[in-house]
Amino acid sequence: MLFRCPALAERAEIVHGFTGRGVDLGVRGAANWAQVTDALVEGWAPERVALLEQVHGGDVVRVEASGGPQTPVAAADAAFTTVPGVVLAVRTADCVPVLLAGPGVVGVAHAGWRGAAADIAAGLVRRVHTELGVDPADITCVVGPAISGGVYEVGDEVVEGLARTLPRAAFLVDGPGRPHVDLQAAVAAQLGRAGVGRIAVIRRCTATDPALYSYRADGPPTGRQAGVIAMRP
Repeated sequence: MLFRCPALAERAEIVHGFTGRGVDLGVRGAANWAQVTDALVEGWAPERVALLEQVHGGDVVRVEASGGPQTPVAAADAAFTTVPGVVLAVRTADCVPVLLAGPGVVGVAHAGWRGAAADIAAGLVRRVHTELGVDPADITCVVGPAISGGVYEVGDEVVEGLARTLPRAAFLVDGPGRPHVDLQAAVAAQLGRAGVGRIAVIRRCTATDPALYSYRADGPPTGRQAGVIAMRP
């Protein structure tokens, strides 16, 4: 029920994955999260999950302990931890999930267009660098499944927001009607500008892949998938 990225799967000290439509993580019930933690490491309990109350902002927090799926550890859209066994998680249904791994640290970021305009993923990298001394060149980031540029039609406010940190050529793509934005490309470009040594992008579109939840395609009743990452104890 988890699919993984080779860029992180080769690191024995890291467990990670992305969920899909098989389990709805929009609810905080422990039963659904138990499937996720047990898929990471057999026997791991959902109490290991450190969940964020995602607010579409630019705040990054350091997490020292998990709160379980029913108690968010902070209102923020990015987090990192140096504590083995704490499962960092972000939930999405079109926005971009980002997983980060570096020497002695893992992190997550949730980037909708507002988060991308706030440079949230690069902000996570900078915070890890300044607080822990980790060289961005030693960091691996995975940009997970999100709505693709081919179907993500947006208003001018989205273009103007992203253009504050990136040239428009980095995120605008051809498409009919209003502007089309490739959020995955935007986040990857921001990570590149932050000096991240290895960036992998999982090119799966939430709005067109039936195995994934999509707010744009399904409407408000849709569920949530998650990107999760932890260091082994």
